[in-house]
Amino acid sequence: MEHTSAAWLTEVVMAAGRQGPGNLLRVVLIVMVLGCALTAWLLLRGYKRR
Repeated sequence: MEHTSAAWLTEVVMAAGRQGPGNLLRVVLIVMVLGCALTAWLLLRGYKRR
């Protein structure tokens, strides 16, 4: 089975519908916090080189 982002997203939405918003919301928040931390680290690393 070929995994495309649209098929993966569809599966996630269907699973969220069965389980409620709790687990999906938790995953989204964790990914968002990790993304913010990574972005801050990259920006601060770039400013340190000046």
